[in-house]
This record gives sequence, C-alpha cells and structure tokens, in this order.
Amino acid sequence: MLNVETSGTIQRLLPFYRDLLGFRLTDYYSHPFEAYFLHVNPRHHSLAMIRTGKNAVHHIMMEVFSLDDMGQGYDIAQRDGRVATTMGRHTSDFITSFYTFTPSGFMVEYGWGGKAIDPDTWVATERTIGPSLWGHERSWLSPEKRAEALALRLENARQGERRPVQVMEGNYELVPGVCPWWDSVRGKGAGNGE
Repeated sequence: MLNVETSGTIQRLLPFYRDLLGFRLTDYYSHPFEAYFLHVNPRHHSLAMIRTGKNAVHHIMMEVFSLDDMGQGYDIAQRDGRVATTMGRHTSDFITSFYTFTPSGFMVEYGWGGKAIDPDTWVATERTIGPSLWGHERSWLSPEKRAEALALRLENARQGERRPVQVMEGNYELVPGVCPWWDSVRGKGAGNGE
C-alpha cells in the first residue's frame, strides 16, 4: 500500500497503474481516510493507495496459510512492542491481520484468509462501512480519525456485519452440526416427536 499526500495525488497516480500497468479498481472508501484498492489477478487487491498526508510506502502484506501462524506472529510483535495496528478483519478482502512496524519505519501487514474475486466480472464499488469489520486500532491515526474508525466498527457490529472466513483447501475442518446449543435443542425436540 502506498501513502499519498493528497486526494489529487491519488487521482494523478490512478491512470498510470490502470492504463499503463493494467491494474483494475476493486473498490474504494473515503472514511476515516481515503483509500483505493486495485487488482491484477483474483486476489482482492495487489496495490492500494491511501491518503495519509505523506508520500511513502505505507505497508506490504504477507499472507500466511494458517490462522495460527498469524496469531503467533501477533504474539511476537506484541512482545517486542512493534504492533502498529491491532489484530482485526478488513471489510474489503476479509483478511484477519495485524500490522507491525519494520526497523526502517514502514509497516508489514501479516494476515490470513484473503478474499479472491473474479476479475472478469468484478464491479468496483464504494465501501461505506469503513476499512475494518472489527479490530485494527491504528496507532498511526490522529485521535479524531481513530474515533471515526471506532465509530464505523461499532456501527458494523450494530448492523450485524458478518462475513464468512476465506479458507484454502486443506486449511480447515468442518465441525459436525450447526451450533452446539442449537444441535442440543434440536436433539431434545427430536426425541419428543417435535
């Protein structure tokens, strides 16, 4: 993801990435900060531009196979005081991730479970529910923008925003039944002729 100084900077950069390099717009949002997500393959996005007030690399993303790998990396980043953005889940690609500062000052997003899209049929839209379903408290945002991001996450919870996890073959096991409580209720009812 690239930091950009102004909205005008994003608008000047988009034609280069779309028209010359072949990226296509996946989606975008404007609150609590402006961000545009672009794809070149079935991965939801391979490049993003985010308005932060400076021009620099914001972060690179490393996606791991196992949720436990991501969680264990989070433990190490917490131990070493390097968490830049707490664990959370994005509204765009539904990845569960956290961000850590590198020694040189930019961030690495470390995550699991990114969304794939069909690039041939995908239609870009504006996301109005913010960048995260839950979590992702951003230490690098101003207090006002952090409050705005929290308000969006709390509204997502109030609205019941939920998304299925994105898993690869061999990276999951299905549990029997639907819900332990519901299955126990159904089992009791079945024995009573209900």
